[in-house]
Amino acid sequence: QVQLVESGGGLHQAGDSLRLSCAASGRTFSTYAMGWFRQAPGKEREFVAAINWIGSSTNYADSVKGRFTISRDNAKNTLYLQMNSLKPEDTAVYYCAGRSRVATAVRGDEYDYWGQGTQVTVSS
Repeated sequence: QVQLVESGGGLHQAGDSLRLSCAASGRTFSTYAMGWFRQAPGKEREFVAAINWIGSSTNYADSVKGRFTISRDNAKNTLYLQMNSLKPEDTAVYYCAGRSRVATAVRGDEYDYWGQGTQVTVSS
């Protein structure tokens, strides 16, 4: 069992940078692939980024490629999402997710554990 707790959201202006963190409990974090998803008001949850168990492979949604960077620190049981050049369309609740596989995945139904989410609001 893995518990995930996101932090770092808030209100920002377009062009700002922001780093989200996801703290994981349990000893198995280092063997899990992890991902970030987001859900904007009135929209379906969408994939943002994913990283494999050791951090050697990543995937990004086209909408964030070149602006967001996913990383992990297995010694600290923590997942990160560095968000640069924020846009109003990045406004959403951001969720971290974990899957009991080492390889990345882009579909939400491939993940086993979810955090409660952290709100990111970007004003123009």
